[in-house]
Amino acid sequence: MTGASSINSSGADLERLQQELGYRFKAPQLLQAALTHKSHSKLNNERLEFIGDAVLGYVVGVMLFRHDDGLSEDLLSLMRAKLVRGSTLAEVAREINLAPHLRLGSGERKSGGRQRDSILADAFEAVIGAIHEDSGIQACTKTVEKLFSQRVRQLDPENLKDAKTRLQEFLQARQCDRPEYSVQAVTGKDHERRYTVACHIKTWDITATAMASSRRNAEQEAAAVALAEVEQDKKVTP
Repeated sequence: MTGASSINSSGADLERLQQELGYRFKAPQLLQAALTHKSHSKLNNERLEFIGDAVLGYVVGVMLFRHDDGLSEDLLSLMRAKLVRGSTLAEVAREINLAPHLRLGSGERKSGGRQRDSILADAFEAVIGAIHEDSGIQACTKTVEKLFSQRVRQLDPENLKDAKTRLQEFLQARQCDRPEYSVQAVTGKDHERRYTVACHIKTWDITATAMASSRRNAEQEAAAVALAEVEQDKKVTP
């Protein structure tokens, strides 16, 4: 094969996909491999996915670092995790219309594999890995910046913190006691346990309760309820 127009996957020309990526492959077989799921062939995209995962973590991390020099390491890590998680990568894959070009085994095709988040995310990582192997880190950086710049700008770091963290920071900023969590009840059989947890804020004598399938999730939900009550009532001072 001598050019992008000669590559075909499932009868679809890949010229448009390369335009969406902002990158033209010198070795088209790398792109073909990146789009090949393990259900289709033993020669598939798993190794390229390994490279792409590492490259995405690095490039997105650098983008975040340079975007805001006031972000802590913890927030940078949370933001990177949000941007490179499977559901986000699947969204990007859909935006560049990657699905029609996937090479899947008959079972995956029949079961809707082209729209499965995990398959789309893995294939996108593999495409980034293929770009790296075709041209190196600078080409990868250009493509990732093209596809992720808007997401980086729009990401609100404060919304990434879980409810317990946000509640604790809210209280600490006002020099208040930490919230106290206690299990009020555990119901259901072993495989369907339900935990009821109370979150008590001593300073304002507020107690919020929530139920979930794990103690951890119940604590998070109770904290969210307590924080909302405090913020809505504008109880900013004890």
